[in-house]
Order: sequence, then structure tokens, then C-alpha cells
Amino acid sequence: MPELPESVVGDAQTSSFAWDLLTDLADVGNRMAGQAGERRGAERVIEAYEDAGLRNAGLDEFDIPGWWRGDSALSVSGPVEREYEGSHAVIALPGTPSGTVEAPVVDVGTGTYEEFEERSDELEGAIAMASSDTPESHDRWLHRMEKYSQAAEHGAVGFVFRNHIEGALPPTGEIGYHNRPGPIPAVGVSKEVGEQLARYAAAAEGTDDGGDEATTVTLDVDCRNEATTSVNAVADVGPETDEAVFLTAHVDSHDIADGANDNGAGSALVAEVGRLLKSVEDDLETRVHLVTFGAEETGLWGAYHAAETTPHEEIECVVNLDGACSSRNLRVGSNGFEVMTEVFESVTDAFDAPLETGDTISPHGDQWAFVQEGVPAVMTSTTSEQSGRGWGHTHADTLDKLDSRDLRDVATLVAEAVFRFASADVETPHRSREEIQEDIPEGYVQELKTGGRWPYDE
Repeated sequence: MPELPESVVGDAQTSSFAWDLLTDLADVGNRMAGQAGERRGAERVIEAYEDAGLRNAGLDEFDIPGWWRGDSALSVSGPVEREYEGSHAVIALPGTPSGTVEAPVVDVGTGTYEEFEERSDELEGAIAMASSDTPESHDRWLHRMEKYSQAAEHGAVGFVFRNHIEGALPPTGEIGYHNRPGPIPAVGVSKEVGEQLARYAAAAEGTDDGGDEATTVTLDVDCRNEATTSVNAVADVGPETDEAVFLTAHVDSHDIADGANDNGAGSALVAEVGRLLKSVEDDLETRVHLVTFGAEETGLWGAYHAAETTPHEEIECVVNLDGACSSRNLRVGSNGFEVMTEVFESVTDAFDAPLETGDTISPHGDQWAFVQEGVPAVMTSTTSEQSGRGWGHTHADTLDKLDSRDLRDVATLVAEAVFRFASADVETPHRSREEIQEDIPEGYVQELKTGGRWPYDE
């Protein structure tokens, strides 16, 4: 049975509080890390915290490496002359440097390590192009940062990241993380443009080097890399305990999109769960600390700031929400913290709701800043039939893709779970850094080291 009173569950199922907040965040538009829209989004979250009667609501500022988009273009010369301009056709990837390069394109397929190795001799001085897809035979998702890093390590002078989902939408996404700016210019293009480039590249492979039929591509990337600041939006509900259950999401999104599901929905859910728990505040036995992080998309900066400025013994556990409104079917990645999975299983059982779980330690999402230190933390999202990120990281991550009923259902389940984590009946043991390091799958060790994100001393 649910532990929350029926009145709270009923409130969750009928209130427009979360959807109104999500709508306002989407209407901000560009919430790119370190830019004005991100701060406006965080301020709107603070307003929601205050409307919900939460205490200690405010902004926590920190420094980040900022990135501002300029205009980018891609042109093809040879037997076919094509020009791709405008953000609907070609977009720079955050973390890229400015620059212009001209070279032949080498298509490395899905950009696995094996595919890069197979075409290693051709990549020196070329522009590498890789799909956003990951082969079904692969044991884990391949991040674009790995593909970018592999391109640079194999001597490529530029990188093209092509969407594997049709719809003429170029994907964006960070390629530098904490190693900005990256070494070579990088852009995203749609599946359709990528298919054209792949066809031109395949045709060029049958020609003599330097011949009249040779096809070359010119990448022209304009952007700005400079220091700036980001903010976390924080508040508390429950008793004044030193220890706290953290409920988190990220408020920033990429500048080309409204960031409705990634991650306006998560930010709205954090505030909504805080509002629901306010009505049962006297029943909470542990403080719940709400944080909507800044600068997740560009390197988990807000999460790292929180993890580095909070004594770890004061963090009971972390429930992180990201991409949690694509459906009402909850997914929890436990990162090996089985007790947290068990709590969510008991919650979905109580509500007769579906739940998908995974226990692999994953470095993707704000929870990673805590997991790497041994702090119990889960990634909470929803499942859908879309491949990869779906509409995420494209112009199409808009409010019309989401359903307010899904948001209400997820809010109900997460509120119940956080209520249980904040009780004396649930203990979430921490682990040591050494134990976490030992249990990270080999593939993710490879990714973290390739991208310069490995947090442990060798």
C-alpha cells in the first residue's frame, strides 16, 4: 500500500503545478549552461519552490567554462557541389573550437572503436563522420564524446556527428566536457545530410587521389569558448537534520531546443515532489534537499559543485531525474545500490505501475558525481519506444511531445519513493571509492579514460 496519504496522491493527480512550471521552462527557450536563459530557468524554479512553501530557496553560483554558438556551415566540392547552412542543417557541437578545415570525409559508421581502427590509415588529415547510433551487438551505449576523441586520436582534422533518426534534425551535444575546447572542429548534421555525405564519400573512394572526381568537404565553425558562471537552484523540506535525501534534476538545456523532456520535466518534478512533501512535512524523518543543477549538459558541473561542497556523510542518497516524461513507465538505474532499487520496486508494486531497472554503474547523468564517490545515487527516467535519445538534443525536444498525465504519474511515484527514503525504515549504505572503481564495467572505464573523465588515480 502507498505510504503517502490519499489526499497527497489525489493532489498529485489533479494539480497543474508541475505542468505550469514545465511550460514556463520550455517557453524560456535557450537554457544553455552559463547563459541568461539558464539563470531565468533557475529563477523560475526558485519561484516554484517559494510558492510551494519550501525553505532555504535560493541560487548557488559556481564557475564553469562557457560556450556560445556562432554560425556554422558545411560545403561539398567535387563532382557534386552542395552547401549546408543554418541550424536546421548543420550545428556546432558544444566544446568545439572555432576553425575552418577542408578534407575528404571518412565514414566510420557507428563509430565503434573497431570501426575507427579499421579505417585508421584513412583518417589522418581527413574529416571523420560517425552516426549517433550504437550497434545492437554492442554491450553499452557509445557516447559522442568517445567518437570525437577517437577521431582526433586517429589524426582527423574535423568531426561530423550524424543523427541516426530520420526527420532532418541535426543532433547537438557536448564533446569537450572538462577538456575544453576540443582539439578539432565538430558539427552535427541530420540523418539525411549524413546519408548524402556518406554517399559522396563512398563515390570518392573509387577515384585517384587528387583526381578531378575527388570530393572534399569544408567545415566552417564559429563559436566562443570563455569562462562564465552557472547556478544550482536549491531548497529544503522536512526536519532540520544534518543528513538529507537529495532529489535532483538539471535545469539547463541545449541552446537549439526548448529542453522540454531533457530536462525541463525533471526540474518541474523536483519542485512538484517538494510541494507534495510539504503537506506531509511533519511525517518526514530526514530532510529532503531539492537541487536543480546547472551545466549538466556541458560536464555535470552543477552536480560536481554540490558533491564537492557537501560532506558526503550528510547525503543519505540521491534520486536524480532526467528525461522522466517520455511516458509514465518508470526506469531506475541503481548503479549497484540495490536498496534503492528495492524501494522503487515496492513503490511501483503499491501503485500497480510498471518499472524497468538496471544495476550497471553508469557515468551518464548528474548522479555520477555522487556515485563515483560511493554515495548511493540512482538515475530515474522513463522508457519509450524511441531509439537512442529520440527527440532529445534536437530542435524537436518541445512541450508538444509530452503529456501532463505522464508528468502527474511520475510525480506520484517519485514522491512516494522519496517519502520512503526520508523515513527511518530505509537505510542506504555508502560504498568506498575503491569499491565503485572496481565495479565500473570495462566499457565505461574505456569511455571515461578516452574522454579524459576518469576520476581515479592510477
